[in-house]
Amino acid sequence: MTALRARMDNDMILRGMAPRTREAYIAAVARLARCSGRSPEHLSEQEVQTYLLHMIREEKLAWSTCNIAVHALRFLYHITLGRERTQFCIPVAKQPATLPAILSPEEVRRVSEGASNRKHRALLVTTYAAGLRVSEVVRLKVGDIDAARRSLRVEQGKGAKDRYTLCSPRLVEELRVYWRVYRPPLWLFPARGGQQPMDPSSAQKIYYAAKGRAGITKPGGIHALRHAFATHLLEAGTDLHTIQRLLGHGHIGSTMRSLHLAQKTLLAPTSPLELLDLPTSAPQA
Repeated sequence: MTALRARMDNDMILRGMAPRTREAYIAAVARLARCSGRSPEHLSEQEVQTYLLHMIREEKLAWSTCNIAVHALRFLYHITLGRERTQFCIPVAKQPATLPAILSPEEVRRVSEGASNRKHRALLVTTYAAGLRVSEVVRLKVGDIDAARRSLRVEQGKGAKDRYTLCSPRLVEELRVYWRVYRPPLWLFPARGGQQPMDPSSAQKIYYAAKGRAGITKPGGIHALRHAFATHLLEAGTDLHTIQRLLGHGHIGSTMRSLHLAQKTLLAPTSPLELLDLPTSAPQA
């Protein structure tokens, strides 16, 4: 890491930014340096804006990728390098308003059955049944499971917050079968060697492989299981505030944005969940 990137990383640490955000910002700055062939501190405002335009027009990168670059470069130039905001203005790319493709309970079941082994199946079922982000499921510990209270502790999830979510009887049984085979000592889903948690990219590959074996062509990665969890709870009659708590959202608006598709189905009779029994009451912290 160059001295400039180290300074930027230290600035992000001081501001309490999450490790994955720091990694994404550093990667965006490194990409600018590679493309320009110069240190970003020597680039002018116009050169940076030309680079961003190149990302959008020529490389046709996703809007989300461009937005990460925008925020990373704003941080670099405004915070680390101390340039005046009025002298450095990057237009924020607007993400098109799209709705996620929601997996049905039957499709969730098929994905879980498409797992290549018991560990992969347990990972996918846990992600869905507890409504977890990929960064949260890979960092679960064996001690986070409370079978008696039917709850699962999520330690330091997004926003550096602890929370409790659901651990249904079927999930408990699934994890017991998995534990009897693999006996993980600390991390519930350890990486090879058992000393470190599984990398999120490995969990994504597991999901894509299982989805492919299940013959499901709907777009989206493992986060689709979290969307399905929230949608199926809403369709089963769970109130929004309970779903908000289970998902770990700081604002109800985030929960509502995740449930646009489900909102349209509320007038139709709800069907029972086919894969896991999901109680409508949230565990108490």
